[in-house]
Amino acid sequence: MIIVHHLENSRSQRVLWMLEELGLPYEIKRYERNKKTMLAPPELKRVHPLGKSPVIEDSDDQVDGRGRVVAETGAIVEYLVDKADGRLGAPAKRAGALDYRYWLHYAEGSMMPPLLLKLVLGRVPLFGKSAIKRVQPMIDTHLDFVEAHLATRPWFTGENMTAADIMMSFPLEAARSRGGLDASRPATIAWLDKVHARPAYQTALRKGGPYAYA
Repeated sequence: MIIVHHLENSRSQRVLWMLEELGLPYEIKRYERNKKTMLAPPELKRVHPLGKSPVIEDSDDQVDGRGRVVAETGAIVEYLVDKADGRLGAPAKRAGALDYRYWLHYAEGSMMPPLLLKLVLGRVPLFGKSAIKRVQPMIDTHLDFVEAHLATRPWFTGENMTAADIMMSFPLEAARSRGGLDASRPATIAWLDKVHARPAYQTALRKGGPYAYA
């Protein structure tokens, strides 16, 4: 059994969605953010030293008498693909497999940093507003890049949804919430709407509790 340590309004929503898509059994342990700092509660450090979410524990994979603990969304996603015998993994053809690997890592490695920077700067008086003017063009470059890609295919790696799409969901949801993603980029908006309409996504949303980005 997999336990998902699920923090509200966080990357861990993707893990719930993926588990629903794969049909793997899981339990949810919910955590709420500190209302003032918006940081994760200290209880998460009992699960993993960094105290971040998502983190999963897999009781079917014992390590030193404890279920294996896996942190970092990308690592969790790849772990679940392997556990599900390759479902939602890389396409068989080389071009699709290369796309899969690229977008799987691009989500957190390239797209999330400027979005996070904009969020942090938005909480800084005076200087923050000025600095955001320099960050937004960086975000726009990413949004234009994604829009051009999705304009030519239904999913990030081609005709079928993969774990790369699951990884890309959070940065694009965040971009629609605070990064300037709107109807001026119709292919990306259509992709997000398609994601949100999936039964597995809706089930994960119900089980996970309030989520500000859906």
